[in-house]
Amino acid sequence: MRKSVSVIIPCYNAARWIGEAVHSCLTQTYQPVEIIVVDDGSTDESLEILQGFDQKIRLEIGPRRGGNHARNLGFALSRGEYIQFLDADDFLLSEKIAYQVAFLEEMGADVVYGDWRHQNEMLEGTPTLGPIQFPGDQEDIIAALLSGWWTANLSILFRRSAVIAAGGWDETLQVGQDRDFFLSVALTGADIRYQPGCYSIYRRYGDVTVSTSSRQRWLDNHEKILQKAERLLKDSGQWTPYYRQALAHSYFHVARNYYDRDKTKQQHLYQKVVQLDPHYSPQESRLYNTAYRLMGFQHAEKLAGALRQIRKQRVHIAHEASDR
Repeated sequence: MRKSVSVIIPCYNAARWIGEAVHSCLTQTYQPVEIIVVDDGSTDESLEILQGFDQKIRLEIGPRRGGNHARNLGFALSRGEYIQFLDADDFLLSEKIAYQVAFLEEMGADVVYGDWRHQNEMLEGTPTLGPIQFPGDQEDIIAALLSGWWTANLSILFRRSAVIAAGGWDETLQVGQDRDFFLSVALTGADIRYQPGCYSIYRRYGDVTVSTSSRQRWLDNHEKILQKAERLLKDSGQWTPYYRQALAHSYFHVARNYYDRDKTKQQHLYQKVVQLDPHYSPQESRLYNTAYRLMGFQHAEKLAGALRQIRKQRVHIAHEASDR
């Protein structure tokens, strides 16, 4: 008997897309697939659309408690040996689950991730598919995730046991939860493999995403993710110089984002970088790296800030010229 797959979809005010997301699961070439949709307090027509699927899906309705709560609830209700998490505005190609289940069965791995691509939604006109994103095979998946590497959540398929071992999704996070959850899975020692092939479509609306709509929220949540990763590394006996260096790289990236926001906070985070890796060397532009090496962090940041202002002025001048 074939092992079942559970697809877990959190939904909040996704009436425009949720039908396509569910349909992409119903039309998978692999069976059996159970589809669990947790409506997280939608106020649009999402519920009406979901109720139209009748017994084809399991629908849970509750008050607004956040996407991570919805994912955890969906998982608690699921029965599948394999778990697919899917956001309500994304969709899968029909061969996705069959392709990845076969891979996990053959390799005996716990988790598989694949390629993916954006579908760019326009205010007017036909959506366009972006180039395929190739996350690639990572030599050390923990180090990659600690240092900022990422892959789209919908491109991943988990064994149920891997989700259980990770302890579920962190319901205190609003941003960066995909990276945090995948890192939690990796830190349990799960066997994670890369399988080439693009079967996952991730919608994108211009340059604005949940993660980028509030810069401060992004910074706060990613600092929390890094602090949590440090605790998990220590608790699991993996607090090695190699992983501390990878963590320092992410702290450095967060610190740089505080340049025009909070200089005291930036300096505090930079001290964390040096504490983790006393010989830290940035991986930025050649000019920035040279300035950092010769003059230090603060002077390199001042130079980078001045160059950003020059670029902004040039863009502004170009826009003014085009409007004439």
